[in-house]
Amino acid sequence: MYEEPYRWIEAVGNRRHYLDEQFTKGAPVVALAYADGILMLTVSRGTPKLYEIYDRIALGGMGHPADLEKLRFSLLEMAHIEGFNRSPSDVTGARLMKYGLAPAIKQAFEEIYKAPFIVKILLAELGAKPERDLFLTINYDGTFEESRRWASLGASADVQAQMGWYLDSQTGVEQAPLKQAVEMALCAWAVGSLAQAASDVVERETAADSVSADKAVSEASSLPDKATLLDHVRKIVAKKSLECILLERKGPGSSKYRALRPDELGGVLPSGVGVPHPA
Repeated sequence: MYEEPYRWIEAVGNRRHYLDEQFTKGAPVVALAYADGILMLTVSRGTPKLYEIYDRIALGGMGHPADLEKLRFSLLEMAHIEGFNRSPSDVTGARLMKYGLAPAIKQAFEEIYKAPFIVKILLAELGAKPERDLFLTINYDGTFEESRRWASLGASADVQAQMGWYLDSQTGVEQAPLKQAVEMALCAWAVGSLAQAASDVVERETAADSVSADKAVSEASSLPDKATLLDHVRKIVAKKSLECILLERKGPGSSKYRALRPDELGGVLPSGVGVPHPA
């Protein structure tokens, strides 16, 4: 009987290793505050990964589409029941995360005889004022974080850290117009995409040569320049779909969510980055 706790810990460790591998080929997600609200952006192969949850709340995700859809539906149901039974102002990203997403994902992760959710989720909530904007991210084990100004999802904590370093290095993000905000988000996305590719190189080099691995880690930790980042975006967008949604503070009606159409997106993309490939 004394072995049971250790077996559980070992099983949880194996689940972490398995889940970490599932995200290595996924596309990062970036959300940031800009002059007129919140922008969220990612790249996909045609299956949407950005959604409206409620009037001022949007969701972005990485992972298995079926798991993401199941959790999205649960959040939609919870949000609309809360809005109906209480009031729309009671539907907040923090409440959805703490009482909806986090318990469900944590329970699934720790029940070792059942399949975990292969998901990482980002919730963006538009505040009545810019300083009230909120971003929440949750990992596949149920741990979540709150942040202001921006948030990101990546294959690993290291990848997300590099995306964060890039966004922290950009001054005046919150006051940026849409075109500038899109460029910042694309560059941050490219930082994450390139970091994930570099992580694969590090793992291969680690298995072959520790000296080469140290060199690869050093190279992966340096941020590419803007031209390199946008060139990477241009190559990826030529083959995949670019998703971009807005939560517009001055948008008409109660719902502030709006997806940018391809023609709108084409007008704010940086020079050299074409209109996204149709889904």
